[in-house]
Amino acid sequence: MDAGLFVTTGAQRQARLWIVVFLSLVALIPTGCSRKHEVDVISPQESGVVISEMESTLSENDWGGWRGPSGDGIAVPQEIVTTWDETTNVLWRADVPGRGHSSPIVVGDSVFLATAIQAEETQCVIAYNRVDGTERWRTVLHRGGFPSSREVHQKATNANGTIASDGQRLYIAMLNSKAIIASALDLDGNLLWQQEVGKFASKFGYAPSPVIYKSLVIFAADNSGGGYLAAVDGASGKVAWRVSRGQVDSYASPAIANVGGRDQLLISGCDAVTSYDPATGEELWRTPCIADSTCGTIVTTTDRILASGGFPEMETVCLSAEGDKIWSNSEQVYEPSMIVVGNYVVGVNDDGIATCWEIESGERQWKKRLGGNFSASPVLVDDMVIVPNLEGSTFVFHASEEFDEIAENRLGDDAYASPAVAGGQIFLRIGVGKGTDRREQLVCIGEVAS
Repeated sequence: MDAGLFVTTGAQRQARLWIVVFLSLVALIPTGCSRKHEVDVISPQESGVVISEMESTLSENDWGGWRGPSGDGIAVPQEIVTTWDETTNVLWRADVPGRGHSSPIVVGDSVFLATAIQAEETQCVIAYNRVDGTERWRTVLHRGGFPSSREVHQKATNANGTIASDGQRLYIAMLNSKAIIASALDLDGNLLWQQEVGKFASKFGYAPSPVIYKSLVIFAADNSGGGYLAAVDGASGKVAWRVSRGQVDSYASPAIANVGGRDQLLISGCDAVTSYDPATGEELWRTPCIADSTCGTIVTTTDRILASGGFPEMETVCLSAEGDKIWSNSEQVYEPSMIVVGNYVVGVNDDGIATCWEIESGERQWKKRLGGNFSASPVLVDDMVIVPNLEGSTFVFHASEEFDEIAENRLGDDAYASPAVAGGQIFLRIGVGKGTDRREQLVCIGEVAS
């Protein structure tokens, strides 16, 4: 996930097991009404939407969506600064109204992010000038329709998902009026269309970010009322296909990757890792593993699929391109997503412990406590991993056969959102202050000209 729905410590994990038992007992108590809803399954034949081979107009200097150019947290090779603080290598800082765990994206000369302003009960997309951080425009997507406080975790927000862009449009989904509503804007902030992709029974809020496949934008919405995956035509907003995923609350964003020589739409949660054909929504295979509820986005190599989570069970797995289990262990990377570093996969868990496994064997290479709690996901620039924690520190380290810390950089008081790295600059959404005095900022980090 691109934002922490909830932050856990080791002690809290034990408490969660008791909560599961309690909730299981509560579920046996009959209620006067049900939040279940039928998922309206739609096939590509029924929708009539034709998929086209749309080419992205994003450049190597852009960061177009959740986890970057390939959706795996890996940036194009570039030179970046590795040390910064409140007064060093900060190019600009801009105030962000409201709250959101939506990570910044970078397209052309603008930086975009989503936010929710509780006092106004508005959900917005904001554009900032990439050069100096000035606000260019602000488009309100929704007024009112927020879920109740009981339906959103106290550490979550009403703007958790990260925007996806094909270089021409911006796509985002919000939980509003008990449904997931997708919106498309042009790069000048004009609303092009809005489409309800399905109903949503909220337990802790909505977290997943959309992914783009050819001319489609795909949204995940696992929830106990009736979960689904839905693909929407990027140009018109028409639903191209929708498939049911059961009645489980889970929070992972889908990933699209070419594994084993074919395009696969991959998602964890609902007690499995499941692969779909991104063009049609047809299930290709399903491997039982991990847990009901997961948060992290799957990462891949050309022939391996790696996932971790979850709640209440804990497991990290490596699967073949066909879904066969290669190896697994009982370790867990829950909120942050993992990252592939050469022949290794690295994860930083919620409790601040970084672990490296060899991809083919599953052998643990090293384990290192960074410190603090984590919700953000790491990014990789060349051979360096960058990941911020919830105490205002961002760690930079080499991660392969050995752990080699480069820097621990202090800026702000927290960071729920994941970094964007583009054009030699790092973009962070941070929190400044605590409690009722907390406010958010967007920060651009780079080499300051002398």
